[in-house]
Formats: sequence, C-alpha cells, structure tokens
Amino acid sequence: DYEFNSDESKILFLTNKMSIYRYSYTAVYYLYDRETKKLEPLDDLHQPQTLAEYSPDGNFVSYIHKNNIYVKELSNGKIRQLTHDGKKNKVINGTSDWVYEEEFAITKAYDWSPDSRYIGFLKFNENNVKQFRMTFYDDLYPDSYKFKYPKAGEENSVVSIHLIDLKKKCKIKSVDIGEYEYVPRIEWSEKSNKLILQSMNRHQNILKYHLVDCTEEKVKAKIIFEEKSETYIDVDDNLIFLNDGESLLRTSEMNGFKHIYKLDFSGEHKQVTNGEWDVIDFLGLDHEKNTIYYSSCEPHSTQKSIYSINVDGSNKKEISQESGYNDAGFLKGMKYYIHTYSNANTPPTISLRSSDGSLVTVLQDNSRLKNKLKEYPKMNQKMISSIDLGYIQLNTSMILPQDFDSTKKYPVYFNVYGGPGHNEVLDSYDAGDYMYHQLLAQEGYIVFTIDPRGTMYRGAEFKKSTYLELGKLEIEDIINAAIKLREYSWVDSDRIGIMGWSYGGFMASLAITKGADVFKTAIAVAPVTNWRYYDNIYTERFMRTPQENTSGYDENSPINHVDKMKGNYLLIHGSADDNVHYQNTMEMINAMVEADKQFDLFIYPNKNHGIYGGNTRNHLFNMMLNYIKENL
Repeated sequence: DYEFNSDESKILFLTNKMSIYRYSYTAVYYLYDRETKKLEPLDDLHQPQTLAEYSPDGNFVSYIHKNNIYVKELSNGKIRQLTHDGKKNKVINGTSDWVYEEEFAITKAYDWSPDSRYIGFLKFNENNVKQFRMTFYDDLYPDSYKFKYPKAGEENSVVSIHLIDLKKKCKIKSVDIGEYEYVPRIEWSEKSNKLILQSMNRHQNILKYHLVDCTEEKVKAKIIFEEKSETYIDVDDNLIFLNDGESLLRTSEMNGFKHIYKLDFSGEHKQVTNGEWDVIDFLGLDHEKNTIYYSSCEPHSTQKSIYSINVDGSNKKEISQESGYNDAGFLKGMKYYIHTYSNANTPPTISLRSSDGSLVTVLQDNSRLKNKLKEYPKMNQKMISSIDLGYIQLNTSMILPQDFDSTKKYPVYFNVYGGPGHNEVLDSYDAGDYMYHQLLAQEGYIVFTIDPRGTMYRGAEFKKSTYLELGKLEIEDIINAAIKLREYSWVDSDRIGIMGWSYGGFMASLAITKGADVFKTAIAVAPVTNWRYYDNIYTERFMRTPQENTSGYDENSPINHVDKMKGNYLLIHGSADDNVHYQNTMEMINAMVEADKQFDLFIYPNKNHGIYGGNTRNHLFNMMLNYIKENL
C-alpha cells in the first residue's frame, strides 16, 4: 500500500502490515523522495504505527503509535507527539475501540482540516468498559489476550471530541456537543474549516449532525440537523461534501426507503432521489457538472445498478447496461470509472468506462477462470427466484442437483445468514460459496438460500420488522419455506438440513430447536446463541438492552429451546473469536448437556471469527461436507 503527497513528489509506503481485528492493523511506514531517491523510515523510534496519511497540503504526515497521535513535518523531519495519555485498554486517541471498529466500521478517528491547520479527533476512555480475555494455545503455558468489549447492557467507552491547532503550539481544545452516547463519524467539509460530527443516543434512534466552526476564535458547535426513528437509524459512509463548503449529501431511510438527501449547513434538507427502492452506495460526485453517481437496487432487490442524477434531483440516468451486479470505482476527475460486473452464474468482468457508461476497454474478462470452469463436470445454474409463503414473498436462490430428475426425491441444504444489513440472495458471482454449493449439488443435494424478513434492499419496514425480536420472524420464514418446499414431489421431506455462520449460525441453531420437526441436520459455525453475549452497539440497535427487553432476548435464544432438539447438530467455533465469543458455544453446550441432548463439536484453536489460515478452510469445508453426507 502507498500514498502520494499532494504534488506527487513523495510516496508514503506501508510495510509489515499486521492485522489486529476486522479492519485495524499495525504497520511500519517509509517515506520515499522521488527527487533525491531517498528512502527512510517515517519514524524509527516509534514503531509500529497505524493510519498514517499526508496532510492536505502535503507538508506533514500524521500517524498513531500506541494510542497516541504523532505528526512529522517533512521539511525538517521534526516529529511531534500531539497526545500523551494513550494507553492500552485505558485511553485511545485518533483511532477507535473494538466495538466502534466492528459496528460503525471506523478505525480512523481523526481528520485533517482542508488548510492543514487543525486535526479533529476522538478520544476513547475505556476505563469503565469490562475486559474480555481469550486464551491462545501456542506455548507450554497458554497465553491470555485481554481487550475491552462492551456486551449488551454494559458500559461503553466515554468518547470525547477534540481539536489540535498546529499553528498554536499544538494546543488541544475540547468540543462540547451536548448529550450523546456515540460519535460514529468525524469529517471536515471541503473548503472551509468546518467540522461535521454525527452523534447518536444509546438506542441509536436519534441521529444529529453537528457543525463545529473553527474559523471563530472560540470553537462553537451547533446542531444543524436531527433525524429520529421509532426503531433505529443505520450509520453508513454515504457522506459527500459539496465544493461550496456549506452543504453535504447523505442517505436516509426516513421516507421508508433509503434515498439521497442534500443537507445545507443552514439546516435545509432536500430529498434528491425518490421511489420504492433503496440506494446502496454513493460512487462519487462530479463537482463541475453537479452530478451524483450512485448504485441502487431499483431494477430488483437482488441486483445492483449504476445511476447518475443531478444534485437538484433532475436528469436521472441509468448508466449500467446489464442486469446483475454492477459496481464502479471512479477515477480522479470523474471522467472514467472501473466497472465490475457479474451475475449469479458469470464470473466478474472488469472494464474501463466513460462516465456515461460507454466502454473504453476491457481490463479483465476472467477468461482463464471461465475456461478452467469448463474442465469441471457440468454445473447447474443458480436460479434467482422467490417463494410465496402466503403472508409474504421472499427472495430465494436454488441450485438443483446434477442430472436432476423430477420423478426422484432429493435432500435440501439450506444456506442462510438472515441478519439485518446483509443479503445472501444476490444476482452476483460468489466464487467461494458458488463452488462449494456446486459440489453439494453434484453430491445430489438441492442448495437453497433465502433472505427472510429483516434483510436488506426492500425498504425500512421490511428490514426493521424484526426490531426487538431478533430471530423470531427470520426463523418463522425459514421454517415455513422448508415446509413449502416439502410440497414439491422432488423434495425428500425427511432430509432437510441447514448451515449458517455467525448470524446464520444463530439461525441454524434455532432451526434445529424451534424447527426440530422440519430440519434433520444443522451446522452452526461461530453462532450467537444469546444476544446478551454480543456487543452492545449491534445488539442494542435492534434489541435495546436486556434490562429493557428481557423477553426479546430470552424467547429467541436457541439456548432456551434445546429441549425441542431431535436432529443432528454440529457446532463449530474458533477459540480466539474476538467477535462472537466462544462463550456462545460453551453456553449452548451447557444447555444441551442439562437437557441430555447429543451433539457434535469442533473447535479451531487460536482462530478468530473467520476461521482461516494455513489448511484451516480446507479442513473446515471437508468436515462440513462429510457431516452433511453422513447425516442428511
């Protein structure tokens, strides 16, 4: 990884990158001067570092070391430590704690002002957050790793906002924005020293935009916009500032579907896109033409298409030309973009296109992969469709066995996730799952996937229907879909199984308990088994706290339904899962032992939520395949 400074005379290189959690990492950075050909460490005394970047004027490089913010002045090599109270599991400056990283997808909690005078940053005081520990089995005596993890209903880090003024001896000022629980975003506007903060309450159903004006002698913060919801509000990265420095573009579900809005710093709020479909992502803004580029699922909730529209809402155009899954990465200047296209049965093609969608050249047609696939036995198409459950119609996909014969009966393998903010049924090519599911189809299984209520791209009402009762409606839909499939003459109604990972493991565990009369076999990988054990930002967004919603937590926990179990159940977990703790599996085991229920278990030592590394994935999928063949 590398970054040029503003005049491209210097390059910042990232080396020795070591992952910490999902997004965070440490690294050793180097600076290369293109004129002198000199390569030198960014800071050889304070290593490793993270989140290094150039200031907008290219005269400084900022970075984090051991929870403190540093700045290097490139003209003289002088290094300044800007914060001094950072300490592991105590105080964090400029980067985020575990739960912000996982649930708000933020690790960089600092930002430069456009004139390179100020750095705005968040400080996390973790002192009152309870500590979680994991055991690593590497040495004669296992090692213990400790980190702060706030579970549902427990205390969070206390987050505060600060400004560093590099022109006033790096003086640090605190910014008061009133009452809040979370500050999920901090970012400067384009052309003025105006900092935008987003804050939320604990229930995450009130979102405020705060404007901090640093051009005044005394730093002032004011609320310029407030959004409220009866359920919850999602935070995303759909935030673009206009060149006027006085307005921004954002997305919101406030009218029932996710759409683009223009927010002026005066507080005026105007809707730009409209319709009964969801915007997915901002792709960019052409400031000269005042044209927004975005992706949406307007054609169908399983698809993704690319559009352009003027900031005033006029002249909307579809740019993508093929149905399926389209994505775009715009180049500097917004004249061209890198286009990635695939569908459920077609590997991705990557091309360079003009901003109007016209083809410039194909960069990668994946011909080697397509030719390689021809060497394998014939593969049946993944069919994107829907299932009518009487009370609702849901998106599904299905792969039929090779040489399918409608006069025969076949077992069904459900592949599920089912959680809020995630869809499995997409008209896009999923190389890993696609090949594994084709293997299952070759072994004679029908592979079936469903997106139950609570998933994305069908509007806010559909997505938020599971509020306060995670698991209830989703498993009803999954069980009823299985019952519906039993009506087909070619489905073996006694051989229906299910597999899921993470939230999908939660679904699989509910299927083998609540759905014990329907599902013969379940595989649950890294499952949540009681939402009390999961982090508070995610869990409380959908469930509120256990103290407020005891029944919602208890009635939909598979732990409380183990007495219904009668099928085959395989539990799989990584012992070093920092996300969905191994504790979930241990508590599920306790409940099954007390209920005298037999089950199968496999633990991957020192593996995290992704369960990968070395031969791990090969072992995992071979084990799951064999379990399905033996028990379904």
